[in-house]
Amino acid sequence: MQNDQEFIPLAAALRPTSLDEFFGQQHLLAKNKPLRCAIEQDQLHSMIFWGPAGTGKTTLAKLFAQKTKAHFISLSAVLDGVKEIRQAVEIAKKNRPTILFVDEVHRFNKAQQDAFLPFIEDGTITFIGATTENPSFELINALLSRVRVYVLKRLTIEDILNVLDRGIQFLKMNFPTDLRQLLAQYADGDARYALNLLEILHDIQGEQPITANLLQEVCSHGIRRFDKQGEVFYDQISALHKAVRGSAPDAALYWLCRMLDGGCDPLYLARRIARMASEDIGNADPRALQLSINAWDMQERLGSPEGELALAQAVVYLACAPKSNAVYVAFGKAMQAVKQYGSLDVPLHLRNAPTKLMKKLGYGKHYRYPHDEPDAYVPNETYFPEEMVREEYYRPVERGLEINIKERLNYLKSKDKK
Repeated sequence: MQNDQEFIPLAAALRPTSLDEFFGQQHLLAKNKPLRCAIEQDQLHSMIFWGPAGTGKTTLAKLFAQKTKAHFISLSAVLDGVKEIRQAVEIAKKNRPTILFVDEVHRFNKAQQDAFLPFIEDGTITFIGATTENPSFELINALLSRVRVYVLKRLTIEDILNVLDRGIQFLKMNFPTDLRQLLAQYADGDARYALNLLEILHDIQGEQPITANLLQEVCSHGIRRFDKQGEVFYDQISALHKAVRGSAPDAALYWLCRMLDGGCDPLYLARRIARMASEDIGNADPRALQLSINAWDMQERLGSPEGELALAQAVVYLACAPKSNAVYVAFGKAMQAVKQYGSLDVPLHLRNAPTKLMKKLGYGKHYRYPHDEPDAYVPNETYFPEEMVREEYYRPVERGLEINIKERLNYLKSKDKK
């Protein structure tokens, strides 16, 4: 039994010391896979490990150093800066080969990332960075061009069970098999989190049998794989939007609940749902936007869980509604025309004339009031600047209310031809 001064977290104590003890990432570490070959053949090269927390990024870096007998220096982008980078480089110059491992590398700014480049280039260090964020967005191109990116995947339930079995054996715990499965599900693909939960259970229960009630209590604040600012966040909101656009109400509900369960701000979701109503449904069913605004309002007024139910109602309605992006496309074309033509003058006949001088200058002259015309329409009238030809941005689709809108516009165009 360790005393307090010698305490080592279970996740650290059980950190794999060989590939045989490493679970998961078989797409990289199975026989003849690239990363396994590099480790087994001592092929040192700079790399980035990109993947969720608790998937083995730090462990793989240490295994690389162990296998190649390289000096291992670890930095944290949360705690260290350019000063620590320079100190590490000076040590590396005296201890070659050296692996410089940087955890949370995406937190380094451009200047800090630049500091590594000459030393990667001349071989002073083999650089290994670990990140949970998409390197394409968070790392500078100059650094990315000098490393190989390996994508790590969240661990499977089977992987987590293997990790837990090692921990249970190490701690000599009495842990029923069915409850192990439940704990593996709570861990949500994160081996470190699984071992942390296991350690808490051991501290409470010791060698006494683990019960379902205790497990539920310890895991009651369990997390799901969700990052409010990172890659997974945008992946999930994208999945929700595309499920709505694809008229898949069940999948849309699933992604909505995933984000709510993960801690996403319901008001953020309300704003995005309103956007979906305009972008993908538009005038095919204008009620979709109104229902979305109502759900947003209910979330603001009542909070959870009443507001979340209203968001679910809106998402289901949007997914089931007829789809049209005609307004979205038209808006984009109109904005493009504004940038193309610049600040063209408003034609005189469309200008208001509240003074005698304006009337004398021809403001409002020859303007025909549509309500005084048959069908409240002036055939062949133009409402664009004189330097522009009449454009057609909005083209209604053959779905929902836009069927009627299209018929109406076609009727008015026939009057133009006459």
